[in-house]
Amino acid sequence: MRCAILHYHELALKGRNRSFFEQRLVRNLRLALKDLGVRRVDALPGRIRAILPDTLPWEPVKTRLSHVFGVVNFSLAQSVPLDLIHPNLDALKIAVADEVQGLAFQTFRVTAKRADKRLTLTSMDVERELGAYLCAVTGKKVNLTKPDLTVYVELLSSEAYYSVKKEVGPGGMPTGVSGKVACLISGGIDSPVAAYRMMRRGCQAVFVHFHGRPFVSRASEEKVREIVELLTRYQLYSRLYLIPFGEIQRHIVLGAPAAYRVVLYRRMMLRIAEELARRDRCWALITGDSLGQVASQTPENLTVVQEAAHLPILRPLIGMDKIEITEQAQRIGTFETSIEPDQDCCRLFVPPHPSTRADLDQIRKIERGFDLDALVKQGLGKAELVEVTFPAQPVRPPFP
Repeated sequence: MRCAILHYHELALKGRNRSFFEQRLVRNLRLALKDLGVRRVDALPGRIRAILPDTLPWEPVKTRLSHVFGVVNFSLAQSVPLDLIHPNLDALKIAVADEVQGLAFQTFRVTAKRADKRLTLTSMDVERELGAYLCAVTGKKVNLTKPDLTVYVELLSSEAYYSVKKEVGPGGMPTGVSGKVACLISGGIDSPVAAYRMMRRGCQAVFVHFHGRPFVSRASEEKVREIVELLTRYQLYSRLYLIPFGEIQRHIVLGAPAAYRVVLYRRMMLRIAEELARRDRCWALITGDSLGQVASQTPENLTVVQEAAHLPILRPLIGMDKIEITEQAQRIGTFETSIEPDQDCCRLFVPPHPSTRADLDQIRKIERGFDLDALVKQGLGKAELVEVTFPAQPVRPPFP
């Protein structure tokens, strides 16, 4: 039987709740592989198995599995029957020997894991017996420290699975186990990484983007749509709210000192994003702030901006520098899109010398000159909702 064997890490530490996390991961895998023709994904002791059609190429399966949060590693495996009480490794030996024939290697090792301790053969017994057989039929040598090839064997109650290569998964927690969060996303490098880091902890991300229309083009909107499409590979379904912010910025420019504009923009964004978050039953707001990176991200300004919201504000990048953030953006595939030029609302009506130490009392005094509720309603009333699915086809949202 041809299958993918997948391993997780943190889920094994969940005690009595472990089955909930396992079943959510199984559900996510089924959704990710459904359109490829994979009909069966099962939770086995300590691992998950996806049975693959014989005609299905491995590459598209590998690509999908490498984007499913919760999967630490996985491999393309084959199975042979195994007798729990009177185990005979002949079928396994022959199958593994056939598998390694034609592969280029000089040294190898066998790594076995016994999932069912009732099996009379131990993992070391299997490693020794299978290793000796491969030495005899291939003429290759065993190297336990730096082998050219590792044969992985997993022993269950009624079958043994073998493979010759493990692929790296994204790790983390299965999407959906940590609820929904609203991610403020720009077209820059930072905010997509912040969203990714929360998604990797099991959150379903709802995206909120503020653009500068009618004073700028749609460039930032198109760019953000592309970034959200890239991130949707990890959670299969995304909601993206596009909020026209140019007119709101113009109101602030006309009624506030230049030095405080950026802080006032950010506070207004949080108010609008919070309303959308509540509608979508999100429990927190996510921003791409990195401490001290720009004027709005000083300790004083972060404190003043945060006061405008009632939901928790999480900042996954707060202790990361630009190099670290850029490296992660490159790894997850959003960097090339993020560096494309656009007309971001964050650069619209920005003063040359913004305040780095805004005073909360002063900000509140300035805001009393605005009809804040009306500005929030204005942003919400003109919000555009875009739904993104992966694969790109109409599907029922997998997470309520």
